[in-house]
Amino acid sequence: FNTTIGVVATDLALTKAQCGKLAAVAHDGLARAIRPAHTMTDGDTVFALATCARPAPDHDTFQDVLATAADAFSRAVAHAVLAATGREDAPAYLDVFPSAVRKET
Repeated sequence: FNTTIGVVATDLALTKAQCGKLAAVAHDGLARAIRPAHTMTDGDTVFALATCARPAPDHDTFQDVLATAADAFSRAVAHAVLAATGREDAPAYLDVFPSAVRKET
């Protein structure tokens, strides 16, 4: 039973509905990076926010933002998994699979 909580943010002016869509698409990125995801016992949650520092995007730009958000969220989760440190009772990914990354020499 695991829970993943994340945030995806943009400086674009988005509506509440667009932020909801952005969070939903970031969930797709989560599912790309972690399996299983979105099970009945998970508390996976992604929040989206928009600072509105830049103008609202047009339709095509918003589609690009959504695609980029899913990719970025997936990469962020993968980086977090590889950077995590474990505990004695809960080993991290690299504790279990130390050869998953190449050590720099």
